Amino acid sequence: MRSLPTFPKKIKNLANLASAVLQILATQNRPLSKREIARYLHIKGTQARVTLKDLLTELIKNGKILHQRHLYLLPPTTEQPFIRGQFLPLTVTHIDEDGHVMGKDPNQGFILQLHTKRLHKHLVPGMQVLGKITGHREGIWTAEIIRYLEKPTRTLIGVFSQHPRGGGMLIPCERQQSKDSWRRLSSQEADNLTDGDVVVYTAIRNGTVKIIERIGTKDDPGLFSRMAIHAYDIPFIFPKQALDEAATGIVPPLGKRQDLRHIDFVTIDGEDARDFDDAVWATPDTDPKNPEGWHLWVAVADVSYYVRPGSELDHEAYTRGNSVYFPDRVVPMLPEALSNELCSLKPHVDRACMAVEMTITNQGKMRNFHFHRALMRSRARLTYTQVQKAIDGKPDQVTTPLLSSVIQPLYTAFRCLAHEREHRGTLELNIAEREVIFDDKGRVKEIVPKARLDSHRLIEEFMIAANVAAARTLSAKDYPCLYRIHDAPDHMRVANLRDFLKKLSYTFAKTITPTPHQFNALLDETVKTPHQRLIHDLVLRTQAQARYNPVNIGHYGLGLKHYCHFTSPIRRYADLIVHRALIEALSLSDDDDRSVLKQRTHLTRIGDHISETERTAATAERDVFKRFASASLVSVINQTLPAVIVGVTRSGIFVEINGSGAEGFIPRVALPGYFLFDPLRHCLYSRKGSSTFQLGQTIRVMILEINSLIPEIRLRLVL
Repeated sequence: MRSLPTFPKKIKNLANLASAVLQILATQNRPLSKREIARYLHIKGTQARVTLKDLLTELIKNGKILHQRHLYLLPPTTEQPFIRGQFLPLTVTHIDEDGHVMGKDPNQGFILQLHTKRLHKHLVPGMQVLGKITGHREGIWTAEIIRYLEKPTRTLIGVFSQHPRGGGMLIPCERQQSKDSWRRLSSQEADNLTDGDVVVYTAIRNGTVKIIERIGTKDDPGLFSRMAIHAYDIPFIFPKQALDEAATGIVPPLGKRQDLRHIDFVTIDGEDARDFDDAVWATPDTDPKNPEGWHLWVAVADVSYYVRPGSELDHEAYTRGNSVYFPDRVVPMLPEALSNELCSLKPHVDRACMAVEMTITNQGKMRNFHFHRALMRSRARLTYTQVQKAIDGKPDQVTTPLLSSVIQPLYTAFRCLAHEREHRGTLELNIAEREVIFDDKGRVKEIVPKARLDSHRLIEEFMIAANVAAARTLSAKDYPCLYRIHDAPDHMRVANLRDFLKKLSYTFAKTITPTPHQFNALLDETVKTPHQRLIHDLVLRTQAQARYNPVNIGHYGLGLKHYCHFTSPIRRYADLIVHRALIEALSLSDDDDRSVLKQRTHLTRIGDHISETERTAATAERDVFKRFASASLVSVINQTLPAVIVGVTRSGIFVEINGSGAEGFIPRVALPGYFLFDPLRHCLYSRKGSSTFQLGQTIRVMILEINSLIPEIRLRLVL
């Protein structure tokens, strides 16, 4: 408990009394009643209390203090945006993967974690609530939801089912919506709709419906992405001013830039990539003090040259926060004139870039690094598969002339970086990634695991090295930066994991903060055991969520003290901020494009915002993939398939079907017998103890029905 300030028994004048009031509020750092203030300041007697009341009224009028619910508190500042116990209106933004309700202070833009016992199931994005600040933990403010404020009209997506006699029913495409939410449309209201149309609409409180936009039909191959764009309010149309700004861009003259056009940079991306924002090159270090060392170059598109602070392009990029990647389309952060043209490092054309030159030892340790603002010219646009085949002895006509001079040096340098990665210890979670293969009509053909090649790892390690160099440069300059931070696992989650592992006869590190090495050792121990999937998922659940923040706490998962995002400014606003910071900190500006980055509170707000847009994009991408995955199983309805339990709740079990990524739900009441829920063991177990359904367990199910619009898969357990 904070000690109270010492005040004289009698305060001689109002100026001193005002100063004392402000001091006590600052010291206590919580709202105080008039009686508490009087007691702390030894104010007694009717006349003295009247004087205090008048003074408090004057301080409120002058904006020195705030008055909420008979309590007095200091107004928020950039250093202290909230006061414990403060009441304020908040907007619900989303519910994260851990089930936490997240909200935003509409005035300052800070993201908060909201908690409530009674209202949780009724909270939806966009809802206005009254919150009470309860504290600050793990880098985020927390607030208790007191009550609802004005309930906004929700925008919904629904499919129209036509009635033979006219009119029809509008059925929401959300799993949470019950039949009570279905809306009947009269013949007049449904005049321009046909059976199977999918529309965006709002449900008015008097029961009527307002159709906002028709976005397709339920059989339209491109519908799923459009649904997510509208459901998550993802900006997808650029205003004319932003498009005009992008269209006026040109490749800058060399000027003060370094000329790197003699270097044999290459880009390595996926087959379907259209924006190439980074290029790489490696050559042996000839310094005898660094035997078998390497020079590494990573060149990244100089997006900051085209997207100036305060411009319409900058506003759009900030609002979007990042590009959104759906299986069948991309919603870009920047217009195509930049993302696919001027800021895309296409081969054989000059491009403005920010390049980092790094020197590493043969053990992958960074010796030094230097940043340059430059012009470069890529020698070739290569794909991961193409490069991997070349290094495996099957080069094609493009990679053959580059094999010895470019590709082999890249791989040798990569092995040095991989050695250092293994030595420092990074969390090696095997998160399965899948890609959707479409037929020529744009319909789902199959879903296959994404290949994980050494060529992927090569680019990943080069990008990590460049990101580290950027973070270390700005840290050494003590220059404001948006770091990519990842906190250590929560102590309670680790303790719960350790207790559960004991029941399976696994021993785990007794430290409250296990190292990535210790987690990896546990994961290695479970390989090819029945518990592999279960323990992998539990380890994943212990981990904190990475985010952007100007306060550097390091990146636990990568085992790095300094890390930021520098290598993808075409698709991430965070990288653009880092580019601007480097240009300013290193005096690399070639004209008047200096930015204002020295306000750390400004960066805090940017970090909160783009962390939120990143989560929104990830959720939208996941939802679209689930819809495509469920659509891929239509041909196997009424067939028995293997499935893995990926979630266990009091209500039932979630299963992933046949390795497809599609998930279905089996309610507890549909299981054979009476089952109880054990949250610590992540299972449902029968009262007699004869059978258990546990996270990671393999079972067999029959698909009874699929509704890909929700998406919802109705299953039956096959014994």
